[in-house]
Amino acid sequence: MSLIVTVILAVVLALVVCAVAVQVVIARRRRQLRERFGPEYERTVEAQDSRRAGERELREREERHDALDIRPLPAPVRERYSRDWAHVQEQFVDRPDDAVHEADRLVTSLMSERGYPTAGYEQQLKDLSVEHGNTLEHYRAAHQVNERSSHHQATTEELRGAMVHYRALFEELLHNGDRPGTSPA
Repeated sequence: MSLIVTVILAVVLALVVCAVAVQVVIARRRRQLRERFGPEYERTVEAQDSRRAGERELREREERHDALDIRPLPAPVRERYSRDWAHVQEQFVDRPDDAVHEADRLVTSLMSERGYPTAGYEQQLKDLSVEHGNTLEHYRAAHQVNERSSHHQATTEELRGAMVHYRALFEELLHNGDRPGTSPA
């Protein structure tokens, strides 16, 4: 009888240890996804039927992203894009609508130069979310104003805001995810 109780207790203990280990692994993976995707984590989870489905979506984005050939930009290319951005900003005073459209085009060109696919706005968001989740909301806001601007429905203040939003993602893409003046450790 005591042998049976000992075996049952050992099995129960093993099951409890396995359950705890699974929970620890799930919690660690969830924390990693939150850290990597930033605000995009909650946005994606809320858009899905369950947390599990949202996290699966994020892992699929990581897999797709890992298969992309994302490249850092050489210094001369970064300098060219910086000059192009300065030109776009200068345009804003006289032609704000055109400047915002040009900022969108420049960000898309920069994405392509880095190795991101640029066909389809929604896919761009998903691809960018893996490394640029913290600035993705800037891109969404800028894109929305750009769309409204195409129909002459954006105010000058909204267009100014769009330029600021585009600039946030532009800077991150331009400097390979690092802020200017910082170097990767």
